[in-house]
Amino acid sequence: MPVAVMEEEAVFYDRSDAETGPALILVHGSGGDHTHWPEGLRHHDAMQVFAPDLPGHGRSTGAARETVEAYARVIDRFARTLGIGRAAVAGHSLGGAVALTLALMKPDWLSGILLVGTGARLRVHPRILEGLSASFEETVGMICDLSFGPEAPASVVADVQSQLMGNDPRVVQGDYRACDRFDGMGGIGGIACPTLVISAADDRMTPVKYGEFLHQRIPGATFALIESAGHMMALEKPEAVIAAVAGFMGIPRER
Repeated sequence: MPVAVMEEEAVFYDRSDAETGPALILVHGSGGDHTHWPEGLRHHDAMQVFAPDLPGHGRSTGAARETVEAYARVIDRFARTLGIGRAAVAGHSLGGAVALTLALMKPDWLSGILLVGTGARLRVHPRILEGLSASFEETVGMICDLSFGPEAPASVVADVQSQLMGNDPRVVQGDYRACDRFDGMGGIGGIACPTLVISAADDRMTPVKYGEFLHQRIPGATFALIESAGHMMALEKPEAVIAAVAGFMGIPRER
C-alpha cells in the first residue's frame, strides 16, 4: 500500500489501478481505516480512488486528531501532497463531517462531496464517550451492535469489531469526541459544490432523518436511500452504495 509523507507523518492509503477517470478520496469514520470502504469501491476500475487511513489509524503514523476541522486539514494536505488536481470526497460518519467541513473550506481541488451515514451534527451518547475510556471492549461491542442492520453478515460484523478493538482506546475516544463537538448546522446552506447524501433505512447511529435534513438544506443536493442496511451500509450493501457513488461520479452503469 502506498504512503503519503506529510511533514513527520506517513499516511498510508489504498488506491485503485485506474489512471484515468474522476478522482475520489474516501474518508473513513471513527476508529476505522480504509477497510471500512468496500474493496469494489476502493479498487473501482473507472475511477481514481484514494482511501487513506487517517493519522493514528490503521497503518498510518502520527497522532489522531480530536476535531473534525483538524481531520479536514489532513485530507486537504493529503490531496495536495499527492498532487490531485480535482477530486470529490466521500466521507462516512465522522468522515462525512470532514467532507462537509472541506466543502465549507472550499479548497480549489474539491469537485464534490458524498455524505454517507452522517449529519450536520453528530452528538454522541455519553454512555459511548464514557465507556470508551472505562470499558473499551464492552463499548466497542455496543457500537457494533448499533452500527449494523439486521441482515448484516456475522463475518462482516466480526471483522469490523476486530478492527475497532485493535485501536488505541484514546484514538477511538478522540474520534467520537470530535463527532460530539461537530456542528455544521449554520454553514450547510452555503455549500456550493455538488453533493450526494446517502442514508440507510436501518441506521440507528445516524438515522435517515439526518440525511433528509442534509438533502433539504444543501442547495442542489441529491439523495440515495440504501434499503435493508444500517450505519455500516458500505460493507452491508456494497453493490448498492457503489452504484450510488458511481452514478454521482458520472460513471455509466454499462461500460
